[in-house]
Amino acid sequence: MIELKKVYFSIGSNLGNRLQNLQTAVFLLGNGIGKVRNISKVYESPSWGFDAPDFLNACLEIETNLTPSVILEKILLIEKKMGRVRTQESGYESRNIDIDILYYGNEILQSDSLSIPHPKLHERNFVLLPLADIAPQFYHPVLGRDTRNLLQECKDKSQPFRTNLKLYKTNEELFSSLSFIAIEGNIGAGKTTLANRIAEDYKGKLVLERFADNPFLPKFYEDQARYAFPLEMSFLADRYQQFTDDTSQFDLFKNFMVSDYDIYKSLIFAQVTLQKDEFNLYRKLFNLMYREVKKPRIYVYLYQSTERLLQNIKNRGRAYEQSIEPSYLDKINKGYFDFFKSYPEQNTLIIDVGEMDFVSRLEDYDTIVDKIKNFAIDLNI
Repeated sequence: MIELKKVYFSIGSNLGNRLQNLQTAVFLLGNGIGKVRNISKVYESPSWGFDAPDFLNACLEIETNLTPSVILEKILLIEKKMGRVRTQESGYESRNIDIDILYYGNEILQSDSLSIPHPKLHERNFVLLPLADIAPQFYHPVLGRDTRNLLQECKDKSQPFRTNLKLYKTNEELFSSLSFIAIEGNIGAGKTTLANRIAEDYKGKLVLERFADNPFLPKFYEDQARYAFPLEMSFLADRYQQFTDDTSQFDLFKNFMVSDYDIYKSLIFAQVTLQKDEFNLYRKLFNLMYREVKKPRIYVYLYQSTERLLQNIKNRGRAYEQSIEPSYLDKINKGYFDFFKSYPEQNTLIIDVGEMDFVSRLEDYDTIVDKIKNFAIDLNI
């Protein structure tokens, strides 16, 4: 059996979106080197040894069976993938990501390309402070001091600041922190497909809108003026009942919830389909219900052009949808954007999926998931 080693890393960034850079590095290190066991708090510190924007720094512990030389190769590939190219020039420089090996178990290694323990770690508060979060009693195999002693003896006068920012060990942990995500969009935007896939990939509880059995829906598309009010009232009652039932039931085997609708869509569609007097009556009832329902931590809106929506509707072949007019879809799109403007405090992420095929192309699906993850990281949820 191959022996697993505890390896400690320091990561830092002072260019671009620094927190996203650190989180991306954590995910790539976890995928390429081993299981991430622990992550420190995130610290902000002045650039060390040169004049440049402040850094965000953190340390992490990874359990791996890889050798130090292989780990170094993977680190260089990760940095290159993230856009950094190490130069041979002496001195310090700004960088979007910097990854260093601090310890490889208790081993001591000296070669032309790698020194373990890191020869400068005991001189830098921006390394020692986050390292003390996760390995306060780990002894330096050369200096014979643990991290707390090294920190006390360090002559570095800089004072890194511990932030409230958070890094996650895995994608699953990040999605779990969101608690509840709503995927929304116009008719035919692909929200159900995306919600299904995210739930499957990241262990989410799936909450899907049940609408196929609504007796008024086929009639509405044939005669909107006559059936608009009973349709919207029926939808509101069904959505409220289902939504409160599904979002209140905790699932021990799921990390979070992802739905293909939010109950607010009832008001958006009603405003498009109902006459003014009908809508005013409808809204009074809706407001009473909306106060009681669970709100999503992130509201993802998939935007597609009307032409693409019509093509998607045609392709999925629901007979009662084939008579939908382009003007109706235009009004729905406008209704959603008016909603976003009315609720600026809501964490809304709008993704234009007009040129994407996230069903057939994995890279398009990954792009959407990365946008959601980065949005969550920036919100520091």
